[in-house]
Amino acid sequence: AALLSPRCDDAAVEEAADLALRQINADREEGYVLSLYRIVSAREQPQEITGSVFYLILDVVDTECHVLSKKLWKNCNPRPSHSAVYGQCKAIIYINQARNIAHLNTYECTLQPVPRRYIWSVCPDCPVDHSPNEPEYLEAAVRSLAKFNAESEQTHYFSALNVTRASMQWVVGPAYFVEFLIQETSCSKNDTVADISMCEPLPLEVAQIGFCKGSVVKSRTEQFVTNSCEMYSQQDPATEEENQEGNQ
Repeated sequence: AALLSPRCDDAAVEEAADLALRQINADREEGYVLSLYRIVSAREQPQEITGSVFYLILDVVDTECHVLSKKLWKNCNPRPSHSAVYGQCKAIIYINQARNIAHLNTYECTLQPVPRRYIWSVCPDCPVDHSPNEPEYLEAAVRSLAKFNAESEQTHYFSALNVTRASMQWVVGPAYFVEFLIQETSCSKNDTVADISMCEPLPLEVAQIGFCKGSVVKSRTEQFVTNSCEMYSQQDPATEEENQEGNQ
């Protein structure tokens, strides 16, 4: 069949890009939900019987939603431009509207953060992302998690899995901002636990997984700690995408 070149703002192309990005996000196990920035190019190959194969190149940008949330990209808040990660995805997707089929054949995404020199030229005081494995960010995650364990209504303690994003800014002193995953452990909050790291994590099939954002701001006399977490249950197989696209 002939290879067509439809306009990037064609309704069928926009639908194909949306469905492709949904399936790309559903397939990814690490990182953040990607949102569509623009459609760079689209080629369409009509099939002999029905439907079309679309060859897409999409500019994407990450959001504040972790991929484990299973949220649709349109429902996720974009990141501020100075902390966003930009990239491009090449995808091949088969669309058959008559039979309500959308099958992502293959995809490849490359991502990279905005270079620091561009951030500093526009906003010298903006927090800049650093390696999440640095000791000060791991410490900030532990302190933020301690606040969550002390204040949450969960029945078990949670331990930190890994820091997924980290940045630093000078306020009244150094301020460390972290995003990290947590996992439910076998230690009950009815018991006194001196060291959470000694608690055995529950198996993934029954454990709750959480995604947290926290900060530690240090001044000369005290520290200010914040924490905000949302929980994901691994037991519920239905994702937001599956609920909305049950027949796809």
